[in-house]
Amino acid sequence: MFRLFRNFSKKDLLIILICVVAMVFQVWIELRLPEYMSEITRLIQTDGSTMKEILHSGGMMLLCALGSAFSTVFIGYFAATLSASFSRALRAKLFKKVQKLGVSEMKKFQTSSLITRTTNDVSQVEMLIAMGLQAMIKAPIMAVWAITKIVNKSAELSGLVAICVLVLLVTVATISFIVTPLFSKIQKYTDNLNKSIRENLMGVRVIRAFNAEEFQGEKFSEVNSDITNTHIKIQKTFAIMDPIMGSVMHFLTLGIYFFGALLIVNLGLVARLNLFSNMVVFTSYGIQVIMSFLMLSMIFMIMPRAKVSANRINEVLDSDISIYDGVNSKPKEVGTVEFKNVSFKYPDADDYLLKNISFSVKKGETVAFIGSTGSGKSTLINLVPRFYDVTDGEIYVDGVDVREYTLKNLHNIIGYVSQKAFMFTGSVKDNIKFGDNGKKEINDKQVYEALDVAQATEFVNKMEDKLDSHIARGGTNVSGGQKQRLSIARAIARRPEIYIFDDTFSALDYATDAKLRKDLKKYTKDATCLIVAQRIGTIIHADKIIVLDKGECVGMGTHKELLKSCKVYKEIALSQLSEEELNNA
Repeated sequence: MFRLFRNFSKKDLLIILICVVAMVFQVWIELRLPEYMSEITRLIQTDGSTMKEILHSGGMMLLCALGSAFSTVFIGYFAATLSASFSRALRAKLFKKVQKLGVSEMKKFQTSSLITRTTNDVSQVEMLIAMGLQAMIKAPIMAVWAITKIVNKSAELSGLVAICVLVLLVTVATISFIVTPLFSKIQKYTDNLNKSIRENLMGVRVIRAFNAEEFQGEKFSEVNSDITNTHIKIQKTFAIMDPIMGSVMHFLTLGIYFFGALLIVNLGLVARLNLFSNMVVFTSYGIQVIMSFLMLSMIFMIMPRAKVSANRINEVLDSDISIYDGVNSKPKEVGTVEFKNVSFKYPDADDYLLKNISFSVKKGETVAFIGSTGSGKSTLINLVPRFYDVTDGEIYVDGVDVREYTLKNLHNIIGYVSQKAFMFTGSVKDNIKFGDNGKKEINDKQVYEALDVAQATEFVNKMEDKLDSHIARGGTNVSGGQKQRLSIARAIARRPEIYIFDDTFSALDYATDAKLRKDLKKYTKDATCLIVAQRIGTIIHADKIIVLDKGECVGMGTHKELLKSCKVYKEIALSQLSEEELNNA
């Protein structure tokens, strides 16, 4: 857990040092209070004492109380500032690390867990710093200093304090041992709760369509019950602490006066006065010791969960990144792609999904990939921008192995349109200009050009604010076809060397599809296009069509060549178009 605190900056360490000095000062003036109280007790009982002496000691007590109050405010302010700045920096570090994680690492942690780790887990650590900086440092100083004040005054009373301290230590250690595993479960249950809520919100239409509200409610109730019952167990365990602490405090006070009464009987007047004064001091210091353990008990309620949270945060920060930057090699060619004996399997899979794929694409060519569901088309195309790295073989973009590029430079060469279109919160213009394309900023003219090619200008102009019209998160306020056309426009506006369309045109009607491809061909005549498609009509005019079946390349050529030479391609083609339509295409 303490590895996280290496993220403290020099400024943070200076704040901690200031707080520690302030706490030492606060403890010193608080421990002076019993001494002044003892002095006042002695003065009252001593003949010849003046009111001036009593008022002087009372005034010093008042100053100590005011100094303690000021120190508390001072330390609280800086502790809150420190914890807030630390959590801000930690969240930023986590976010940057998550941005670098590959798809395989994202699947390992799961989205719901990453959200919990970036929010709830960081909040637990922040709470520990905010409260712990005050209690974890102040309480031990207070306890040790108070014990040293009373240890030589009376062996009997010192022994009584030692017994009380031992009881408190055993209690805190036992409770900590019981609740730490439960806090580990709490964070996992929080992940599951987050996952269940996200699943219900994202699948609300399907749930309603299938009348599955009750079924999903039961699933949620099960997860909710797990986290609730665990919280109840933890609170029941912690409930033992308060009565024990209270009993020890009262027992200590009662014990001091009980043993004091036994000792005071056989003493003379002066000795009685000194012993009574010591009893007042013992009581005050004893309560200070107990209060120190009360402060520590609050931390022990927070620390186990914060420790679990810190370990979960470290799991993300320490995770290995499978997709790493290259050495920023400069391209040797323009707009070329080459696969050399490429094979690929997912990290946790036993069998290869793609086997020995080889082909090359020249600048300006359009290459299409087609095959049955599960044949590896999308996986193959996702190897080019390095969403995954090849298991065997090499992929070259512009004559350089993709693993030698920095990811930023590689992605600036590519215009990628995913199978599932995604829009970000903002305006239409924000979504088209999205990201860094490594060139000059995209202007409004280029945005409209991209919208024209993507057949999106008409519906955008019908929107109330046109380019400035609001797009909700995920594009929930536009249709599926509109989202797809906007995502195509986003890639076109970048003017990349290589376009990747991962089954992009499936959400479009045939007329829009045909018009879009015609305009796209003119606009991207100098760019390379890689297209994954299900429709024969979408790829019929491609310069090269690659047919995949069970992860292997079973055909490569033009439409007419494949009709004659590739049985798999002909079967797919005949399932969509008549033989006459295919021959006349």
